[in-house]
Amino acid sequence: MPEPYDVITMGRIGVDLYPLQTGLPLARVDAFGKFLGGSPTNVAVAAARLGRRSAVVTRTGQDAFGEYLHQQLREFGVDDRWVTAVGEYPTPVTFCEIFPPDDFPLYFYRMPKAPDLEIHPSELDLEAIASARVFWMTGTGLCAEPSCSATLAALRARNRSGITVFDLDWRPMFWDTPQAPAAGTPPGTAGSAPPSGSPHPAASARYREALAHATVAVGNLDECEIATGEREPYAAARALLAAGPELAVVKQGPGGVLAVHRDGTVADVPPLPVEVVNGLGAGDAFGGALCHGLLSGWDTARVMRYANAAGAIVASRLACSSAMPFPHEVEAALAAGCVTTEATATPATATDPPAAPTTATAPTGSGAAS
Repeated sequence: MPEPYDVITMGRIGVDLYPLQTGLPLARVDAFGKFLGGSPTNVAVAAARLGRRSAVVTRTGQDAFGEYLHQQLREFGVDDRWVTAVGEYPTPVTFCEIFPPDDFPLYFYRMPKAPDLEIHPSELDLEAIASARVFWMTGTGLCAEPSCSATLAALRARNRSGITVFDLDWRPMFWDTPQAPAAGTPPGTAGSAPPSGSPHPAASARYREALAHATVAVGNLDECEIATGEREPYAAARALLAAGPELAVVKQGPGGVLAVHRDGTVADVPPLPVEVVNGLGAGDAFGGALCHGLLSGWDTARVMRYANAAGAIVASRLACSSAMPFPHEVEAALAAGCVTTEATATPATATDPPAAPTTATAPTGSGAAS
């Protein structure tokens, strides 16, 4: 049997077209950089940057942007063997506006349907997914068929083995208008009963079904509310644990990150100070570093500090995928107690954008993702 992957992620992929000018609305921007994007794909890149053998399960369009994404994955050291093309739909693109320190509107172009939602259960390499040391899936993968069935099939194949991470990843624009599951829906199709007062009962039911198969749940306060009906961090963490996972990670933006383990361990870690350039992608760097720390067997507090530092470094940079830090950069930020110029400086590559202007200092809790 081939050597298991350290990290396999599954879900969204696309091309990020980010303005190379900050503080301007898109209507006034005239220069853009092109980057690999999609939250679970960026998590795979972040893990690879930290030395982990990573792969992603996703689909692109059968077009030039799809070819570009394959090239980028290979350059970043992420195995693309399970990235296949869909002839009917174009590769998605995403634009953003950059208004530091905390306003980064996203504009998703995923119509009529994103290829990454066309992952079929029959296409999955369930043996590889089951044997991976970490499997990472997202809430977006539950928003449409056949992706939802494929995601749940992958989770069932894991059978709670190794580290199975559910990134709550709530993107309301990807879901149909909120409605409750139909009365009498059989178990295993719409999930368990959603929490009372959920803003999107159908999404909440699917989240609950996925949580039953996860060992780690990660989300910000909005995402926790969808999954559990709770917004208070400790209450949300307890509700996530009650739904199945062993470790609940609640990201609070400027409030830092709270991690609660089923064994009673609690780590409430403040953010690392950073001059924010673009908060998008910080959560993906956090995710890759979370995988790295868990695989390293570190204690919960150390994992959270390391992941926070990785997220803060990306928040100090313009791009997402190409901004993911290397181990020495994360260690430098932790040693300095903040993200310094030295920690943000990386060797120039063909995908690196020009340096962005200085912004006001602000902490990040690594909560944003593309």
